[in-house]
Amino acid sequence: MESRFLSLGAAARYLGMSPNTLYVWRHRRQGPPSFRMGPRGRVMYRREFLDAWIREQESNDSRSNAALSPLHSLPRVRT
Repeated sequence: MESRFLSLGAAARYLGMSPNTLYVWRHRRQGPPSFRMGPRGRVMYRREFLDAWIREQESNDSRSNAALSPLHSLPRVRT
């Protein structure tokens, strides 16, 4: 059974990036949402929030979202 909660290292593996990147993003309040759990305050990530964050990244990228692609907009008229 897969856990609903992932440690920083497990979340980094799940996302295919380095733990240091997630650490820096957390420090800068960027990236996927995280929280501290337990008496030692381990940084944890909910798997469902990681999946939602990935979907958000895909929808905000013009290469994945045709509505955001500059190729689908009218050319600008210079004045």
